Amino acid sequence: MREVLFYKTANGRQPVVEFLDSLNGKQAQKVAWVLELIESLSLIPKQYFKKLESTDDIWEVRVQSGNNAFRLLGFWNTGKFVILCHAFAKKTQEVPRREIKLAEERKNDYFRRKR
Repeated sequence: MREVLFYKTANGRQPVVEFLDSLNGKQAQKVAWVLELIESLSLIPKQYFKKLESTDDIWEVRVQSGNNAFRLLGFWNTGKFVILCHAFAKKTQEVPRREIKLAEERKNDYFRRKR
């Protein structure tokens, strides 16, 4: 199966974990449930996990909690690990380009430091 991991900056910050800590209990519980689906299901429904078009292989975890929509952006490291590197509350129909750009920058940073 696959494993969900969280990106760490060079100084040790974990932006996705910080975002998750800002959510209320019900919202955090829903995010945890979706992450568990991603780890355990062999085929993940697109309503929860899909590749973003026109990106540097960035994927989005899609979470709906009541009227709130959350997106966790990440990428694959080997075929087994999903590295989540950015998260935000979604307020528009499309994922804002600046959010994708930040995820792509963190992906590049991850692989640069991994070498």
